[in-house]
Parts: sequence; structure tokens; C-alpha cells
Amino acid sequence: MYSKFLNLDQDKQDRIINAAMKEFAQKGYDKASTNEIVKEAGISKGLLFHYFQNKKQLYIFLYEHMIDTLLKKITEKINWDEKDIFARYRQISLLKIEIYKIYPEMLNFAKSAYTDSSSAIKIDINCKAKEILERSYNQLFSDIDFSKFKKGIDIKKAINIINWTIEGFAYQVQEKALSLSLDQIDIEGTMAEMEEYLEILRISLYE
Repeated sequence: MYSKFLNLDQDKQDRIINAAMKEFAQKGYDKASTNEIVKEAGISKGLLFHYFQNKKQLYIFLYEHMIDTLLKKITEKINWDEKDIFARYRQISLLKIEIYKIYPEMLNFAKSAYTDSSSAIKIDINCKAKEILERSYNQLFSDIDFSKFKKGIDIKKAINIINWTIEGFAYQVQEKALSLSLDQIDIEGTMAEMEEYLEILRISLYE
């Protein structure tokens, strides 16, 4: 679907991606202007729509690109020898922060996508998010050591409890971080609070 764009040299891809993420992050989907995107990227509008059929396809591509980049960077850097599910969650959280420091426009776009209520993209993004969540979980947690869980415990339900807790905590952090830059977020405090939740789960679910 995006082969024409992906055949561009990396520098040109990055210029278009960064310009588009910046515009969508600042104005939201409905108010974002493709005129501003092409101006920032240094290309013609005709060329942008040669790569993407319309603004919606561009937005969905950016969302997929953001998740794919996160997953790629995380899988490259994660310590796969550590099989503990709680340690794995902590690793992933720290790596996400590291990646967002390198790609600040990605963080701003992520926060914007999280709150954007445009009817033009909401259903598509929600479907993509569900699909990506399942794929990323299978990719990042397929090798976890489940022998540490208490005997007789329903592993699937235990995993659901962990996921719901982490997702709820992430939602709370995102709500607080919406108006903040990465530098303004208390990362150490956030990680310490997450560790408290993980410790409660660890005590409750492990032998």
C-alpha cells in the first residue's frame, strides 16, 4: 500500500514523516493542513498525494509507523534472557522513554492520536490499536517464564490482571502528560509508582 513512499531515500521519508507528525500533533486530524506538511517537508502537494491517496491514509500510515518503530527499537534492545514478566514490562517502559527522547515528534503525535476524537479516523485508529496490541503482546511476551506463578492459578486470567493494571496505569500517566513535554514528566517518580503496582502483583501472583 505504501510501496511508493517506502522506496524513497530515508532522508526524504524522515522529512515527510516528521513534518506530518508535527502538523497532526499540533492541530489534530481535522485542522491539520497538508499544505503546511508539504511546505515543512519541502515537497509538492501533488507528490505527497502520489505517495498517499489522501490525508486519512497518511495519518493511518503515521500511526502504524509509530508503533512499528517502537516495536522494532524495543525488540532490538530488550534483554531477551530476562523471562520475568514484571521485569519485561519495566524494560519495555524504560525503552519507550528512551525512544521518545530520540524521536520527540513521535511522542507528541502519540499524545495527539490518543486524544483525537475526529470521526474521520477514530474507528480506524481504534481497530488498528486493538490489532497492534495483540500483535505486540505476542511479539514481546511469547517467551515469558510462567513457572513462577502460584500453582493452581489461571495463567490467562493472571496475565489479564497484569495487562489491565499496566494499561490503566498507562492511561493515568497519559492523562497527566498530555500538556507536558518529555522533560517535564517525572520519569523517575512514574517508574517508581509503576514498580509499586508491579510489586503488589508480583506478591499476589508469584510463589
